[in-house]
Amino acid sequence: MSYKVFICGIDTSKIPKLSQKESSELLIKISEGDKKARERFLYSNLRLVLSVIHRFNFDPMLTDDIFQVACLGLTKALNNFKFNLGVQFSTYAVPMIIGEIRRFLRENSSVKVSRSLRDIAYKVMQTKEKYRNEGLNEPDMRTIAADIGISLFDVSMALDAISDPISLYEPAYFDGEDSELVMDQIADKNKEDIIIENLDLQSAIDALAQREQEVIKLRFFEGKTQTEVSKCCNVSQAQVSRIENCALKKLEAALR
Repeated sequence: MSYKVFICGIDTSKIPKLSQKESSELLIKISEGDKKARERFLYSNLRLVLSVIHRFNFDPMLTDDIFQVACLGLTKALNNFKFNLGVQFSTYAVPMIIGEIRRFLRENSSVKVSRSLRDIAYKVMQTKEKYRNEGLNEPDMRTIAADIGISLFDVSMALDAISDPISLYEPAYFDGEDSELVMDQIADKNKEDIIIENLDLQSAIDALAQREQEVIKLRFFEGKTQTEVSKCCNVSQAQVSRIENCALKKLEAALR
């Protein structure tokens, strides 16, 4: 935390970079109670802190606060890290740093989440972390609910409450050729209702190619996202987008 003023506004290349061997040696010394090794390790990993901070969009006036919170996440990660498990420190630390920043942004947001929901969400996160630390697969929602003794509905509500809102115009993915916006991943109920009300819809769909029919039915009749459709059809999300757009153009032409 004492490095805040020293770091803000300077070239990050001035922060020393540790080799894998040096990191391992310092972690061993830290586990033995070496305070100087701990200080050196934390300082050298401030580059990691800054790389995580750059992923977030926030009011520039909060930069110093965000940096301090991220450093707290780094410190917590080091306090809980088990160097003998064969996991790189950065792999363990990044989610914890991100979690601290998100928690700070949520608690300072104009949209307030009840304390009870936040407590449930933190228990969910702790359960997921416990599974990861034990080398197990990440648990699904039902497993988490059973593990902490609350309903599946409460788990879902808590996670929804703390999730960060994003713009519908934010890219959902980019595969090097095509990009899709978040709004493209959501079924358009208004357009769907208009199409379904048309008596010629079924015949128009029957005229489509088999794969086009499959995509249209999954997207607009079952309400699946493009990501879910890509898994059902065993094709890429970009292909789903192209098939969907092509099929909709054919339907539009047929229903005029």
